[in-house]
Amino acid sequence: MGSVGLDRVLEPAGVLPQAAWRLDASPEIGPDEVRIRVQRLNLDAASYRQLAQKHGGDGAKIRSEVCEIVATRGKMHNPVTGSGGMLIGVVEQVGPESPLPVKPGDRVATLVSLTLTPLRITDGLAGWDGLGEQVPADGTAILFGRSIVGVLPDDLAPELALAVYDVCGAPALVDRVVRGYPAPTVLVLGGAGKSGSLALAAAKRAGARTKAIVVSAKERDALRQAGLADEIAIADARDPVAVREAAGENTVTVVCVDVPGCEHGAILATAPGGTVIFFSMATSFSAAALGAEGLAADVTMLVGNGYVPGHAEFAVGLLRSTPGVRALFEARLAAD
Repeated sequence: MGSVGLDRVLEPAGVLPQAAWRLDASPEIGPDEVRIRVQRLNLDAASYRQLAQKHGGDGAKIRSEVCEIVATRGKMHNPVTGSGGMLIGVVEQVGPESPLPVKPGDRVATLVSLTLTPLRITDGLAGWDGLGEQVPADGTAILFGRSIVGVLPDDLAPELALAVYDVCGAPALVDRVVRGYPAPTVLVLGGAGKSGSLALAAAKRAGARTKAIVVSAKERDALRQAGLADEIAIADARDPVAVREAAGENTVTVVCVDVPGCEHGAILATAPGGTVIFFSMATSFSAAALGAEGLAADVTMLVGNGYVPGHAEFAVGLLRSTPGVRALFEARLAAD
């Protein structure tokens, strides 16, 4: 089945790299491993938000804690949110038994989480001010035989490709689910964000009527200009009654908000027989399961795991063909 990185687990014994507290991030590779020279990290939104709130937006303190996490754990695995992100870099060395379709010199994005990727930072993140999710970096990362990696497309700036790849599981899963319903209505909580805008574009392409909940007039106006949602409402996604009143009942509800507490609103806004897709690392399994039980909600609940076959190509295709999505991504990158 290919190496899953067990040899890299330092503690505790007997778990896979994602569940491990600490990994061996040494640059020497095994026969089926690949070493990447890291150029840029993309911290996932929930992790960065937690760090920024903890340190009051102090970039130096945020940078220091990210360095500390990586040095301590041998990976970027936020111990509070349990999430990480992904990275781009250049392939340095490929083991003779590696099944991955890359060669030295390829510029690639890892399509697996930093929470399971052995990572070593060698520059102290000196080129990062700590004030955005994208992190210029120098160091090394290791991919296992059973990993996913994508060669960066030539027609997209690396930063743009990284931002898309970071959330590329969302639109592919939305497409799969939406196509299982006749004439569906799809609600996206956090529709102006990265995963949210791609989810809306995927739903619209699949023939759905699209709705979005956003947090501010600024996001509403940006999303309206992008043309991705048929209806847009401003509401607090953590307020179940407000979400239901703003959005009604929907066939599919997608949660793309990077704060805790959005489970019950999503369930309440989903029609019997519908599906809720949680594509946020801030989701609580217990809150979702017990909330649905308490509401007597006959809904299917899915955890978006970030991987659907062909997900990277699908997401990049949406970006290329949907000007509104590209505009939202580029505006976000400019703000960072």
